[in-house]
Amino acid sequence: MKKDILTAGLTAALGAGVVTSWCVGHGQNPLLALLITLIAGIFAAVCHQADLI
Repeated sequence: MKKDILTAGLTAALGAGVVTSWCVGHGQNPLLALLITLIAGIFAAVCHQADLI
């Protein structure tokens, strides 16, 4: 169960990281991009825990 939550969070963070990397390349603040990536990972883990995904 714990591995599934971790996998969901890492998968979401990886996907968000790709998008935010592109945004940083176009001028976005890197710290903001990191924050967006972390929030996406946490949100995915919470949704997985609540059986929404």
